[in-house]
Amino acid sequence: MSTLLNFGLPKGSLEEATIDLFAKAGFRISKGARSYRPAWDDPELDGRFVRAQEMSRYVENGFFDCGLTGRDWVLENGSEVVQVADLVYSRASNRISKWVLAVPEDSDIQAVKDLEGKSVATELVNFTRGYLEEHGVNAEVEFSWGATEVKVPELVDAIVDLTETGNSIRANKLRIIEVLLETNTVLIANNASWENEAKRAKIENMALLLQAALEAKAKVGLKLNVPKAILDQVLETLPALRNPTIASLSDGDWVAVETVIEKKVSREIIPALKRLGAEGIVEYPLNKLVQ
Repeated sequence: MSTLLNFGLPKGSLEEATIDLFAKAGFRISKGARSYRPAWDDPELDGRFVRAQEMSRYVENGFFDCGLTGRDWVLENGSEVVQVADLVYSRASNRISKWVLAVPEDSDIQAVKDLEGKSVATELVNFTRGYLEEHGVNAEVEFSWGATEVKVPELVDAIVDLTETGNSIRANKLRIIEVLLETNTVLIANNASWENEAKRAKIENMALLLQAALEAKAKVGLKLNVPKAILDQVLETLPALRNPTIASLSDGDWVAVETVIEKKVSREIIPALKRLGAEGIVEYPLNKLVQ
């Protein structure tokens, strides 16, 4: 079958995390060290890597049928696209990122209104200007090419910068005044492509699989054998996604229990289950979890 979707993948900090996510979703993407055109193991897919900051414009204009970018860049570019699915992942974690207004720790600026007549550096220029206008503040907003946090106070009075944990902000002796925007990766589609039945079905299928791969990252499967006499105690201990699967064993006094739990709680649950009397406890990773 000929190519159905031209898919835009984010170049840069999200690149490797995106390739890993697609692998878990069942799509293998390979590329050369300097290549902007990936090779897919799905003949219905083609596309290339472009910067997330530019993605929504390419999707809006029809160069791509769909693509991955940040919600922030869709807003920054004012792009009219379909936001198909939220995919909360980044280079380092699965956290929501935030664009924050920050100033030096010893700055007199305490609120947005205090920026009147001041200067602000950011990559998110249009959104920041709009935010200040909404608050009735006249300030100079200049584009920053990077390393924004080091520009205060010598070059500008404040910055609007992206952070996941706030560690970089604190490390540069800055103080957060306000959160302007929360953002995460989104799957977006061109409006005309979304109206095409075949393309829409393919996009929706990919969204389902990508979301399922993200759901599975924080969870593990758990199997164990349990004496019937302690089954109720075991079920009270297990924080199951749904009711666990319980199956009879050849030994009528025992049952097999299988469930899905949060990965981060398994280290407490497995010892507790062992102390209760469970045996043959097996934890296994998940690729996809469709709820």
